[in-house]
Amino acid sequence: MLDWSQVDTVLLDMDGTLLDLSFDNYFWSTYVISAFARQNNLSLSTARAQLVPKFESIKGTLNWYCLDYWSERLDLDIAALKAEIQHQVAFRPSAVRFLQFLSEQPVEVYLATNAHPKTLEIKLLNANFHQYFNALVTSHELGAPKEQQEFWRALQQSLNFDPARTLFIDDSQVILEAAETFGIAHLFGIAQPDSQQPARNMLPYHALTSFDEIIPR
Repeated sequence: MLDWSQVDTVLLDMDGTLLDLSFDNYFWSTYVISAFARQNNLSLSTARAQLVPKFESIKGTLNWYCLDYWSERLDLDIAALKAEIQHQVAFRPSAVRFLQFLSEQPVEVYLATNAHPKTLEIKLLNANFHQYFNALVTSHELGAPKEQQEFWRALQQSLNFDPARTLFIDDSQVILEAAETFGIAHLFGIAQPDSQQPARNMLPYHALTSFDEIIPR
C-alpha cells in the first residue's frame, strides 16, 4: 500500500488523526454551547441556534481554529474551558504504535496542525507526543490554514521537504485535496476520526482504519 523507500518526510495532522476527534466535537458542539447558554441566560436550543451559524460562517479559515478569536466573539475563555475537560484528550487506536514505528525509520516527522497553539499546549499535557517529531508546526505560525495553498508554500519554505517524497495523513478531505494540489505524493485519510461516530470513506483517498495498514509486517 505504501512503499516506504519513496518517503523522506512524514506530515501528520493532530486532531482526528493522532488524537480522537470526539474531544473536539464534544467541546464545540456541547461544552461551549452550554457555557454560552449559562453566561447569557439562554436555553441550550437558543444558544445553539445563535452559535452554529457563527461557527459555520468562517469554517476553513484561520479564525475558525483560533481560540483567541472565539474568546473575544463569545466573551468566554475558550482555552480555560478546554482545560476543564482536558482529561478527555485521547490517542486514536494504533497512533502511538505508528509514532514509535516512525521513530525507527530514516524519515523526518512533522506535526502539521490547524490547532491553535493554546490547544496544542493543552493536548500535549494529556497526550505527550512531542518526542516523536522533528518539529510541531501550527497553521497560526504560518499565517494560513491547511485548506489554503499559502500554508503549503510556507511549510515547504520552512521545512524544505520534497512533495514528491512526502507522506501526509489527515482526517479532512478538503485538506487532503489542498495537499494534493500542492503536489504531496502520498496521501491517506482517516476512516473514523471520532470514535463516537461511524466510519466513512474518503474517496478518492484511502481512509485508514488503522495505522497498522501502513506499518510493514
